[in-house]
Amino acid sequence: MNRRTFVASAGALLAEPYLNAMLPAQVKAAAAAAKAHGKTHAGASRADYTLKIEPCTLEISPGVNIKTVAYNGQVPGPLLRLREGRPVTIDVLNATENADIVHWHGLEIDSRNDGAMEEGSPMIPAGGRLRYSFTPRPAGMRWYHTHAGAGANLSLGTYTGQFGFLMVEGRQNPGHFDQEVFLAIHHWSPSFVPMAETMQAESANMPATSGSDVGYQYATINQHRLGAGEPVRVKAGQRVLFHFLNASATENVVLALPGHTFKVIAMDGNPVPNPAKVEALSIAVAERVDAIVEMNSPGVWVLGSTLEKSRAKGLGVVVEYAGRTGAPVWKDPAPADWDYTQFASSAAAPAADETITLNFTDEGTKGDSKFDTWAINGKSWPDIEPIRVKQGKRYRLVMNNSSADQHPMHLHRHTFEVVQIGDKKLSGLKKDVVNVMPLDTVAVDFVADNPGDSLFHCHMQLHMDFGFMQLIQYAG
Repeated sequence: MNRRTFVASAGALLAEPYLNAMLPAQVKAAAAAAKAHGKTHAGASRADYTLKIEPCTLEISPGVNIKTVAYNGQVPGPLLRLREGRPVTIDVLNATENADIVHWHGLEIDSRNDGAMEEGSPMIPAGGRLRYSFTPRPAGMRWYHTHAGAGANLSLGTYTGQFGFLMVEGRQNPGHFDQEVFLAIHHWSPSFVPMAETMQAESANMPATSGSDVGYQYATINQHRLGAGEPVRVKAGQRVLFHFLNASATENVVLALPGHTFKVIAMDGNPVPNPAKVEALSIAVAERVDAIVEMNSPGVWVLGSTLEKSRAKGLGVVVEYAGRTGAPVWKDPAPADWDYTQFASSAAAPAADETITLNFTDEGTKGDSKFDTWAINGKSWPDIEPIRVKQGKRYRLVMNNSSADQHPMHLHRHTFEVVQIGDKKLSGLKKDVVNVMPLDTVAVDFVADNPGDSLFHCHMQLHMDFGFMQLIQYAG
């Protein structure tokens, strides 16, 4: 069993003996809350939106069908456009055989509605429903997805098609654009593979890994593989606002559009201090990038992964100019390192009230597990003490990655400011996910201004399922 895999049947929400033995007190409270709230809302007013978690089959390319679980039978799920500061209700119906939960990623809302069982959010029982009620903020591109565990079951959690765009509209002005395009990346047909980094790590004098990894047979942008489905149709002279989301369970990606540059204007839904043009976008798991592309190179192009093997799996989409035909063209971009600092201010951030150092380590396989266990300061979830904070204080999390893996670190219910990458100081870059490279150090600051339990974890499903999580709790 893993930390968050539950079986629900005949109206029972959770396997209670397992729950009581393995999970902390706030999760037991979540189970009780789910029992109270999981019934049909008889007489309740109609919700603003309704999502249904249900099995579906996707034809991602001719003859290639994927059986998965999605919202309202589509991938991505429905685009939700909300207004900043305007209360919203969303009913979620669970038409599957497993308890599930929806996380509203990037929103600064209360713990109960946030959608993380570790914070006390209730699970939605099999065949049950739950109403989420919150006031969305901050403005920008957020997203929603399952926060259920998967462990060694690669048909659950974020391996499925349970994800969708969530736009919180406010006073932010992205500038003039002629067309808006939403593109979500996902990988399909996962399977166990040997840990590929082991020998590479040894040869590079890096920490070796010992367990299994997850590999994929296919990849898509939105619902289709490269060459299937409709192209992105544009006209010469247009300014197109692309919203990119990496909704993969475990795969970071690098994308390019030959003959064009991306002007990055926002990251994780937050405007960047220094919008900059790049030929390729590096997007870690759960990260979002908003970029303007000037359509000034007529033709038929491939917008896709810079890795040939990934494009062969399907990771790309055709961009077709009006009046142009022919086979889509791919050209490799010039090599370049991805650097968050180019989008930030070079001024130093304000001093923090307290600095907390977090060391990330790979503890290797334990027992009969196929996968490595991950630890923060030598301890793994659920056997790890929370980080205690006081309301109103500014905290600096200094993350030292001692492993050979990349770690896209996500903080729930708060936005943080990236203040250091290696030895580079920066400020003004606001995010909710930051990718910490192997053997690197990244520091982020957040203000403890949203009381309640908040989960901090690596967003790779494989890592958080095997220990890479910690709670932040407010004192008092």
